[in-house]
Amino acid sequence: MGIVTDVVLPVALAFIMFALGLGLTFADFARVATRPRDFIVGLISQIVLLPVVAFLLVSVWTLPPELALGVMIIAAAPGGVTSNILTAFARGDVALSISLTAIVSLLSVITIPLVVVFSYGRLIGGDAGDVSVAGTAISVFVIVTVPVLLGLLVRRFAEGFAVRFEPWANKISTALFVLVLAGAIFQERANIVDYFAQAGLITLVLNVVMMVLAYVVARIFASGMPQRIAISIECGLQNGTLAIAVATLLFGGGLAVIPAATYSLIMFATALIFIAFLRRSAAVLQRD
Repeated sequence: MGIVTDVVLPVALAFIMFALGLGLTFADFARVATRPRDFIVGLISQIVLLPVVAFLLVSVWTLPPELALGVMIIAAAPGGVTSNILTAFARGDVALSISLTAIVSLLSVITIPLVVVFSYGRLIGGDAGDVSVAGTAISVFVIVTVPVLLGLLVRRFAEGFAVRFEPWANKISTALFVLVLAGAIFQERANIVDYFAQAGLITLVLNVVMMVLAYVVARIFASGMPQRIAISIECGLQNGTLAIAVATLLFGGGLAVIPAATYSLIMFATALIFIAFLRRSAAVLQRD
């Protein structure tokens, strides 16, 4: 991969995370203290329930170990900015979605290394070599946490610039995401059909099961329908760029990248179907 792995991918991810931070305010974090129940439900669903569901699936599914590791990497990734947009489209609690995206992204400096190192030991076995909790945490901190904090500070101290630049930053982030995803697919183009046949179904099952499960959990514990929508979408739309970056930077790409690529392609279609179902159900209830 050369310059792509060493420069382009980290820079693309860093900019995407900077754009996320640019759209945040300190009020997004303070809001958590005023409405802790919904946030805690979403947080546990995403950083605990999602990796557990993924591990159960890869434990019973016949997969090459590297593909199984890739499934765990996408499950460990936080939500992306797209989840906030689709939550708004679905008439969910956008403020809750933004808070979850922001804080889970910052917590990923802890959660991703723990999930990755645990999964490597259980699925592949042996010594992970250069892959350690501390080493992975440093990598995630540099390409995720620092850019988010930088964007947050720019928003705080140069709000006028941040507000003007944010729409452009989001467009650039979308283009970079498409380029990273296309690059991951192109790198494995000779085997992509076979890989999709192996990883496509499990990533589809993980995505659908997790959105439904998160919705059920939120229905029991969260405060209302907008919160259920936000939590379920947040648990269904992961940061595919981050997952691809982790798989590439730590394991050199290959099979470990494929689940992130297939999940990234699948999640938008399933989320839109889910949103259409929710909006149709809401319309029926209003008529009744």
